[in-house]
Amino acid sequence: MKKLFSLLMVLAMVLSLAVPAFADEAEGEDVTVLYTNDVHTYIDKDLNYTVAAQYRDTLDNVLLVDAGDAIQGTAFGSMDKGETIIKLMNLAGYDLATLGNHEFDYGMEGCMDAIEWAQFPYVSCNFYHEKDGVKGDNVLDAYKVFEIGGQKIAFIGITTPESFTKSTPAYFQDEDGNYIYGIAGGEDGSDLYETVQEAIDDASEEADVVIALGHLGIDESSAPWTSKEVIANTTGLDAFIDGHSHSTVPMEEVEDADGNVVILTQTGSYFNALGQMTIAPDGTITTELLAPEDVEAALYKNFIAKLYAGELNVDDLEVPVENCRTGWIDSVNEELGVIIGTTEDVLDNYAEDGTRLVRSQETNSGDFAADALYYLFDQTDVVDGYPVDMAIMNGGGIRNEAITGEISYLTCKNMHTFGNVACFVQVTGQQILDALEFGARGAGTGEEIGGFLQVSGAKYTIDTSVESSVTMDEKGVFTGVDGEYRVKDVQILDHETGKYKDLDPEATYNLAGYNYTLRDLGDGFSMFDGAVNILDYVMEDYMVLANYVQSFEDTDGDGLPNVTGYEDLEGEGRITIE
Repeated sequence: MKKLFSLLMVLAMVLSLAVPAFADEAEGEDVTVLYTNDVHTYIDKDLNYTVAAQYRDTLDNVLLVDAGDAIQGTAFGSMDKGETIIKLMNLAGYDLATLGNHEFDYGMEGCMDAIEWAQFPYVSCNFYHEKDGVKGDNVLDAYKVFEIGGQKIAFIGITTPESFTKSTPAYFQDEDGNYIYGIAGGEDGSDLYETVQEAIDDASEEADVVIALGHLGIDESSAPWTSKEVIANTTGLDAFIDGHSHSTVPMEEVEDADGNVVILTQTGSYFNALGQMTIAPDGTITTELLAPEDVEAALYKNFIAKLYAGELNVDDLEVPVENCRTGWIDSVNEELGVIIGTTEDVLDNYAEDGTRLVRSQETNSGDFAADALYYLFDQTDVVDGYPVDMAIMNGGGIRNEAITGEISYLTCKNMHTFGNVACFVQVTGQQILDALEFGARGAGTGEEIGGFLQVSGAKYTIDTSVESSVTMDEKGVFTGVDGEYRVKDVQILDHETGKYKDLDPEATYNLAGYNYTLRDLGDGFSMFDGAVNILDYVMEDYMVLANYVQSFEDTDGDGLPNVTGYEDLEGEGRITIE
């Protein structure tokens, strides 16, 4: 892609000196919508904001939109809480975006900062102010109408109600724990459907074409709030640009409540594809996903055509966005690129089919992350007099793909991207049991649960023959267990004997974790309410990892600690699934 960029620069400078006078005028009034979703700050790939901007500049009647989860995911986002990512989106010429659940990961203040930084509007029809449990005004406009190519096109923003637990419920509350922000959902989905239908009806009065720009996804675990369920329970949408489930959906026809066809599409994730929707003058909509090589070929073809037509020059190559992108990549790599250790093991979370194993079973990365927490609080100079009994780490907070060889601060940052902080609390055995049960509710079903708990200093078994009886409120927050526990044989490491002992529900234990899970209701872990705080905000998550890496010995004689003991992807048997 860099070679293409250089080639186009040369061609632009040469050919712009002699543009032929026989250029044809653009034909037709098709409108193109380019779309992204779940980019998660992966800005260092062949397909990126620069390429999207370049491609956009070669098209007529074009809009560029994003369906959420743009500002969080790697160190390129977390280092400045998404500010540079928003700057890149501004420079790339985005016209519109909606909020994904990870737009809330830097707190509500961070979310509002991102909206303010953006030179394009954010829309969401179901994100609202709340007081005393009563729904107030929308925080953002529900939709935006564009007049382009002789058509009026409305985009309705939709944010997943899972944002409460897949971000942090505390971000939506005041200091007293009262909800001051809401996201329409409803236990049966009716609140979401009604809110979307109201937005469709309003937008239809102003627009010829109505498109949902949603962050809902198609995973069954997101029911009843999936994009397909919204389509099936509403009428009036022409298309739905989706996100959240990281699904690759080039173009799917889904029937709405009246039996009309709605086009559903989603690009996957991490800038692996660029979505392209074509809206014909008669309202016909088609969509396709462009891989990096497809964009490169189309970019070259369109660029040359417009250049010869006298409609493009060297300034249209979006050099500012490329300078910003490469400059930020270099800056982050320089700041976090210091090598602090090595490993001959391969720390990973992924099966060959792309399944994120860390969300449903033990992995060596999960063990490593939990051990790092345990190690931090096992040092007497951190918390003297309170020996750590157990550490827990939610699987959704472990983001790395395969790690081997050199380990840098950047490696650690890409493993823990959220900027959570280590905490130490005193809890009961029953609270631990409830937490493990809540995290294990999807085990054995193929469902990925971000709250699945990796552990250190403990072992437990999940009996998948027992159906989960965990109960939750409409926001997905834990409310109890209404039946037999599927988590059994929980054992805690005894410091004095060095052996494991059965968990006592009535006893108290010193538990290490992150504020996300222990204090902020992250993933819906409400059972820790009332836990006694021992020490809070000790160290940022990626530094906990770095601290642990540097505790290993230099076994290779290269002057660097060598991380060992994590050979098996499936861990070392701390979690047994039957």
